[in-house]
Amino acid sequence: MSNKFHSIVEVAQILSLSQKTVRRHIASGKLKSVKVGGVYRIPVDALEEFINLSSQQPDHFDLDGKVKNNYQKKASAGYRGANGTDEVSWVDIDDVWDTPTKSDLTFVDLFSGAGGITKGFEMAGLKGICGLDWFPEAGKTYRRNFSHPFIEGDIKCDDKKSEFYQTVKSELNGRRLNVVAGGFPCQGFSLAGNRIVDDPRNSLYKELLEIVKNLQPEFVVCENVVGLRSMLGGKVEQMILNDFEQAGYAINVTVLRAADYSVPQKRDRVIFIGNRIGKENLHPKPFLQPSHYVTTGEAIADLIDKPDDPIFNHVATKHRPDMAERMLALEAGKSLYKGYSDAWKKCAWDEPSCTIKENHGGVNVHPKLPRVLTAREMARLQSFPDDFIFEGPKNKQLVQLGNAVPPLLAKAIGLAIRKSYNDL
Repeated sequence: MSNKFHSIVEVAQILSLSQKTVRRHIASGKLKSVKVGGVYRIPVDALEEFINLSSQQPDHFDLDGKVKNNYQKKASAGYRGANGTDEVSWVDIDDVWDTPTKSDLTFVDLFSGAGGITKGFEMAGLKGICGLDWFPEAGKTYRRNFSHPFIEGDIKCDDKKSEFYQTVKSELNGRRLNVVAGGFPCQGFSLAGNRIVDDPRNSLYKELLEIVKNLQPEFVVCENVVGLRSMLGGKVEQMILNDFEQAGYAINVTVLRAADYSVPQKRDRVIFIGNRIGKENLHPKPFLQPSHYVTTGEAIADLIDKPDDPIFNHVATKHRPDMAERMLALEAGKSLYKGYSDAWKKCAWDEPSCTIKENHGGVNVHPKLPRVLTAREMARLQSFPDDFIFEGPKNKQLVQLGNAVPPLLAKAIGLAIRKSYNDL
């Protein structure tokens, strides 16, 4: 390798990219670098190799005959969620990550909660049409942070469903609905023989399917916990694939890790992407390697000495002295209680956070302070921007955050959908 080097500033100027994008290429391993005195330097021949590789991608064409050079077929080693069996087409999104243009593509967000998917899709340039959820405090948060309508209520009720349909039709005003997105609850699936039986607790999945059939969006995006893939020996996942295929949607599914897209959290989610218009379903290719993940410390260090600020959702919990002492002594990655493997867990300072959850009052323990995280610290680890304010009492804010899809993960998915449309 050459002993002549460029700085990140110089490479950014040569490639007409932002310094942040250059750093992301370094983090992804595409642009080789070395550390000299704690500063990244790019060898001249490494830059030449990066330029040559970028210019030698084979041409691929979509159904409209347009060239697209930015996807790789199927899962391969090193991609999160790749298990050798998922049929996935990965698309590079880091070239448009920093400055996505505005799009005319429209979406609705079902089971939206506070609006993690909505925020991420809007970050990707898509246009929100309507959100829907039953949780009153989440509705207040959604209305505060977004300008389009929100329907609050039980989607199983005919009057609420009718209100939702009428609102979507009015907001579209003759335009097409491009995407229906939603993360439906997955409790209640059970078998009778080889058949998955109807259960009141999985009726929300059926409602999602009904809404998709009624609205006929061009794309559908479903988000869920990774455990759904193994439910009933994989029969639940297969049922979902079959149901949407019978509704006219070709579906691809895999697991995405939020940390791969700059979220300071090791949060894995199964993501279904499907469409009925003959486009290719693209999942966003990870652009960060684990060695370059955003850490908990990087995300929340500046909040350690910040006084309580209710308007900013930053209010520290006061614990008993014995509880505070136990929190300080707790090992990173461990739970304060043996019976709560998914709650009261201590985040590691120099790694992305463990999954942000709220479980009957049990939230993540601060890596350095004798308390649990504040709502704003949880929001940072979920990748919500600081101007996104959560409504309701503190305990309701924590529930909203624990249930949310990280906006930057949703942004990555939104950009991948735009790539499917050649809309970037």
